Amino acid sequence: MNQDLLLADLETTVAMALREDIRGGDVTAELIPAEATSTARVLLREPAIVCGRPWFDETFRQLDPTIRIDWRVEEGGEQPADAIVCELSGPSRALLTGERTALNFLQTLSGVATHTRRYANALRGSGAVILDTRKTLPCLRLAEKYAVRQGGGENHRLGLHDRVLIKENHIAAHGSLSAAVETARRLHPTLKIEVETETLAEFREALASSADIIMLDNFPLEKMRVAVAKNQGRKVLEASGNVTLETVAAIAATGVDCISSGALTKDVKSVDFSMRIN
Repeated sequence: MNQDLLLADLETTVAMALREDIRGGDVTAELIPAEATSTARVLLREPAIVCGRPWFDETFRQLDPTIRIDWRVEEGGEQPADAIVCELSGPSRALLTGERTALNFLQTLSGVATHTRRYANALRGSGAVILDTRKTLPCLRLAEKYAVRQGGGENHRLGLHDRVLIKENHIAAHGSLSAAVETARRLHPTLKIEVETETLAEFREALASSADIIMLDNFPLEKMRVAVAKNQGRKVLEASGNVTLETVAAIAATGVDCISSGALTKDVKSVDFSMRIN
């Protein structure tokens, strides 16, 4: 997936975040003379993957394009506690007004990237990749999927528009798995078609269909191994359900191609950053 696509909502997302915080104006920043200038530094308080530079930069660009930001670390790089992330200089009011919004982006996206890196490390050498899901914060999906990429994961579909994913309710509403796949193929011939299966019988039906990807949803490990053996590389196999850091390596060892987990974006602890005015 092109990274530029994940930055498509950048300006709009930042504008919404600033509007949410500022509304009628920063009444506390008015305590500072309008002509005052300051320097500041952002500190990382715990070991983490630093991620979110585009949103951080855009926050201050929208507030005052004269603010200068000098980054000391690489985007997506692993940093120790107490690392100086960046230094800023410019109008004091704008620095103070943008502080919380900019850090909110940085702490959230660094949290996603850091959590994803743990999963990616657990899969190292297995041949399987870790995928995100649509379990993201409203209005931050592209940003969080960007952070997954920075952490070493890969992206599943962006939304309901870029891949057909046929689940149990779609199958129930349509009548059968095979019929649903063929209808999807007719309606969307250029899109990837994935079908969710919960049993080996459903898996065999999906294997005989024209689906591109088969999801093994909550399959026990022994049944995953059976599915991998029957598949013989014909279709992409995605494991999903009950994926944790403790189970992901064993799931990868079954031979599946990819493993999806909502935990990458929904079970994330924000990383601790602080900004200090000099």
